[in-house]
Amino acid sequence: MLFNYKYGGSSSITSNANSVGMSFAPDTLREPTFFVGKLHKKLAFREAMSALHDVVVSDMRFKPKDKTAYKEWAAQQEKIWLSEYMAEYDIQSVKDRMGAIREELQGIYKEKNRVLSPYYKSQRKYFDYLYEKDRDAWFVLDPVITVHPDEVFFECFSQDESTYGKLESNYNVFKEINEFECGTTNIDYSQNLYNEFQKIRDYKETDFKIDPSGFEVKTTNEDDYKEVKIDLPDSWVRGFLQVSSAMTLPMTTFDLHPMDIYNICLLMRRFKEKEGPRSIKFILKPNEPITLLFEPFNKEIICSRSIYQGNEAKTIRIWGRRRLLILERLIPMAKKFTVHLSGSGLPSFYVADLGDMTFTLGLSGWSANDWSRSGNFDLMAPRAEVDGFTAQNIYNALRENWFEKPESLAKRLNTDTKTVLGALGTFTQAGKTIFDLNQGVYRIRELSREPLPIHKLRFDNPREEAANKFILEKKVNLISEKTANGLRLSGTVKSPNRVFNPTVIIDNDERIAQATCDCDYYIQNKLFKGPCEHIIALKIEFRERNN
Repeated sequence: MLFNYKYGGSSSITSNANSVGMSFAPDTLREPTFFVGKLHKKLAFREAMSALHDVVVSDMRFKPKDKTAYKEWAAQQEKIWLSEYMAEYDIQSVKDRMGAIREELQGIYKEKNRVLSPYYKSQRKYFDYLYEKDRDAWFVLDPVITVHPDEVFFECFSQDESTYGKLESNYNVFKEINEFECGTTNIDYSQNLYNEFQKIRDYKETDFKIDPSGFEVKTTNEDDYKEVKIDLPDSWVRGFLQVSSAMTLPMTTFDLHPMDIYNICLLMRRFKEKEGPRSIKFILKPNEPITLLFEPFNKEIICSRSIYQGNEAKTIRIWGRRRLLILERLIPMAKKFTVHLSGSGLPSFYVADLGDMTFTLGLSGWSANDWSRSGNFDLMAPRAEVDGFTAQNIYNALRENWFEKPESLAKRLNTDTKTVLGALGTFTQAGKTIFDLNQGVYRIRELSREPLPIHKLRFDNPREEAANKFILEKKVNLISEKTANGLRLSGTVKSPNRVFNPTVIIDNDERIAQATCDCDYYIQNKLFKGPCEHIIALKIEFRERNN
């Protein structure tokens, strides 16, 4: 997908002995979105923005070692080794001759290195220059910033698309707010700008500005604009939408003390695993301290300050734990860390309470299982059928206040909560709304200026298509029974070759809380990559019977 941006100049930070001025250049092609104020919590904001930067440059993909130098050395040594081997089968005079040739070759190699040394140095400088320039390209899409009546929040994605970061700042972070306009925009953000962030000090007056003048420059100043066209991979946008869907799923939630996060980071700094499993096992027992077991060396951290308040014992494993080091910089300022776990090998979210700011770190099931290519958590979200007119009315009502709880929105519109959740789920998957995990509200956040091509982003999943085919051919037999926390669906799904026996537990918000099936896809993947077509078919059949 090709994204077009037009910035009114470039973002900049000016710093002197007494003050710091931060001015972000917004995308002028979007509806006017701006904010002007003075920072009150300066150091906390600096550290939180730095943690957000750590998310952007994070890349946990495997990087093979560069063996170029070794191969060059081996190529030179091969001639020597060959000569030594052949010398054993020749007379002494040939050995002497080989020794002379060897010395001559050494002289040639030395002369070659002397002649080419300036070239290699220049080449190294050139590669260093490219490296520094390409660091701006790490910001695959300039960070998304949203201004709401109660807060300003930034969102970004990591390079490997397995880590999501969100920084929310309420207006207590600012001591003076001159003007603002609600909306979502992209801001011009670079590596140099991050370096300037590090100069923020508590004793300096700091101005924060998402520049409103970018929307006021006349045509005669067209040269002041900076136009950017980014051919963005579909996977990046799809990852953003999958995060939003995953946030709405049922989760196990508990709090960790900042010292517990410190102990986690300390252990990972001290010990480097060389083989799997590289996981953290959360051992949760009601009214007991939370225990963390680090595999494969089986080192245990008992979180004495953090008591699990749940009603049932659970053991949940997560992978890709080194991504938690992003939280390290936030430990001195955090009051607590709230952990949301979807299940073993499923997404997890870590919300740092920084007082008037909140930092959310979203991790996919493991580093290689990025948000965009493997997960289909939108299939586990509410899928209530809502007609277009009703859905648009719900969206317009949410836009009036910019954020609201679904229960409150349902009461205001005199409709049921399931309808509201179904409509908002659709808009979440279209990139127009986002679920705020911290406050439990839905917020308006339009990811792009133009409507996203949903079919191109593969939200019409092949498994969902197969499930609908089972429904049309009447191959699904359903049995439903009510439980204390929702519904239990069971039955059979007939394919040409065999009969499958899926079961699904749906909570009161029509989300898949648990599910099993005896098909190969479920046996191999569980719910790590979303439900199989038989589980989806069971849920669709139930929905159609109710309608």
